[in-house]
Amino acid sequence: MSQGGPVSTGTPLSPTPRSTVRRLGDRARTDRAELYAVLDAGLVGHLGIVLGDAPVVLPTGYGRDGDTLYLHGSTGAATLRAAATGAPVCFTVTHLDGVVYARSAFHHSMNYRCAVVHGNARLVTDSAERLHGFEVLTEHLAPGSWSATRQPDRKELAATALLTLDLTEASVKIRTGPPGDDEADLASPVWAGVLPVRTVVGEPEPCPLLSEEIPVPDRVLSRQV
Repeated sequence: MSQGGPVSTGTPLSPTPRSTVRRLGDRARTDRAELYAVLDAGLVGHLGIVLGDAPVVLPTGYGRDGDTLYLHGSTGAATLRAAATGAPVCFTVTHLDGVVYARSAFHHSMNYRCAVVHGNARLVTDSAERLHGFEVLTEHLAPGSWSATRQPDRKELAATALLTLDLTEASVKIRTGPPGDDEADLASPVWAGVLPVRTVVGEPEPCPLLSEEIPVPDRVLSRQV
């Protein structure tokens, strides 16, 4: 279960039996700032939960406010309905930063940043907190859009479930750098190194029904920087 309670920004990550990195533990991070960085850099996470007798992992939009994650989806989503009952959940965000080419097949790898959060989600029912949560989600996906667009109406709010998941029980694992070949393979005439992988923001594509008189706003153009 989640440990619960407020968490100070400066409080390091304290591994629990579920969040302890056992494989290649030298890649584990305990600085809470690195957890925030991994979460803030992503746009889609994966929510894992057991439905019936089988695990289900689905992509889910999210946003972070301090040590609280807001998750949302349709009120008809079975995963969110199950999570709202207090069932244990796992939420992950992963960034692929590079493909690591080694001199041996065994040592091929990936450079990555990954955050894993364990806990019990809480269904948000308070009207003010729901609006705040939707603002956090909107601003995480498209900064500046909450105040620039129409706010959700009653029908839209009723159709959307909002859950929170605290960051008390979380782990971060990061790999960087070149391949870790065996010393015996270093003289092999095989290329080794890293092929960087980057996500690139393209040119904005206006909606076909948009008036030509409406320019692309700075809140969209700024995402290209």
